[in-house]
Amino acid sequence: MLRATLPVTLRPASASDEAFLFTLYASTREGEVAMWGWAPAQRDAFLRMQWMAQGRDWATRYAGADHRVVLVDGAPAGRLLVTRGAKEWRLVDIALLPAHRRAGVGTRLLRELMDEAAKAHVPLRLRVLSASPARALYERLGFRPEPAAATPGPMTDADPYLAMEWLPGPRGG
Repeated sequence: MLRATLPVTLRPASASDEAFLFTLYASTREGEVAMWGWAPAQRDAFLRMQWMAQGRDWATRYAGADHRVVLVDGAPAGRLLVTRGAKEWRLVDIALLPAHRRAGVGTRLLRELMDEAAKAHVPLRLRVLSASPARALYERLGFRPEPAAATPGPMTDADPYLAMEWLPGPRGG
């Protein structure tokens, strides 16, 4: 496992990063898809379909988002996708290859983003799978369920995702 003492930098994502970004996406779904018992070709086809659908959706919903490749010691290690609006910033996605998880890289990136949001005087919002290990990281850094998300709706409105926010200043950090 690599430690976050290695240089961590960001650069704009480009079309030449597509193969890496697919590998990264697939790595975030490994555990889930492995349980289904599919053949490798079937898993790959499913993951490519899902990845392409996600890309189209995010390109529409988050047009103009800042899409960065995370580099650890100069090598691609993850991605960071953020929208920066006048009233809020949204962390659309942060993902790291397995070798870089739990090494402090994500914490470092989040703290830097939180510092930038504080300087801009805007809340930082995100959505995370309720059962994701990342939720504990967000909570440790001061993210809290958004007020509307803290009150569950009817059972038919069950959403596996939790909307969270970090507020700059005394309430958020």
